[in-house]
Amino acid sequence: MRAVIAIALSTVVALPAAALAKPSLREVQEIEDPLFAVAVAKEVADHCDRIAPRYLKGLGELRRLKARANELGYSDAEIRAYIDSDVEKARMRAKGEKLLAQNGVDYGQPETFCAYGRAEIEKNSAIGVLLRAK
Repeated sequence: MRAVIAIALSTVVALPAAALAKPSLREVQEIEDPLFAVAVAKEVADHCDRIAPRYLKGLGELRRLKARANELGYSDAEIRAYIDSDVEKARMRAKGEKLLAQNGVDYGQPETFCAYGRAEIEKNSAIGVLLRAK
């Protein structure tokens, strides 16, 4: 009987630790989605000379995301590892290229970046608010 109680108690005690396990930051949509918007906005601004990034707004968003990730229990080292990960960078790039292609953007035609950027600015989307027309 003591063995059963000990096993039951160890299971109950272990549950909260398992419940506290943090998902990868890529799975935290309130971090992933705005970070993706910043990445896409930068890509658009890099390829269209008539659209500029709103640097201070982008920097503010990145600082807000870091603070929120810290609030969610992620350490600075965990955040840095996520941001610096080559795997995550490649995943984010592929995701961005897919979004851009779905919206008619062609890397061989810079004007398509401009058209997409202008449309996002007009929509006042998460990407559009990070851009400004020159």
